Amino acid sequence: MNLRLQFDTTNINWDIVVDTLQKVGMVYHANEIHKRAFNNSHTVVFVFDEENLIGFGRAISDGEYQAAIYDVAVLPDYQRKGIGKMIIQYIIKNNPNCNFILYASPGKEKFYEKENFRQMKTGMALFFNGKKMRENGFTE
Repeated sequence: MNLRLQFDTTNINWDIVVDTLQKVGMVYHANEIHKRAFNNSHTVVFVFDEENLIGFGRAISDGEYQAAIYDVAVLPDYQRKGIGKMIIQYIIKNNPNCNFILYASPGKEKFYEKENFRQMKTGMALFFNGKKMRENGFTE
């Protein structure tokens, strides 16, 4: 692998972002929506192998003490090679002194636990499509 990190949204193929999210079973939207979401984020990271986009993640933050991590995804052929960990560590490093929240896809909690994330006892959510999120295992 010849990995390259990119920390802005210049020349990102948003169709590949949507395709990657689909392949890993995460929620996805039209490519224009992902483009706006990443452009409006505090921190973004894209990982390439040569010129192929293989993973990404983003965080929204006040830049002082709170941040939320979203859309961390790595193509299945590249999983278990430390790429997701690299994405998370960059986001944390780029938001020093922040508390982080995220919601993991069901079954991926162990990945985040390895990076010292812990389940919250008081976490609450109000989802646009609450029924679907409950069916997918995100809420009770």
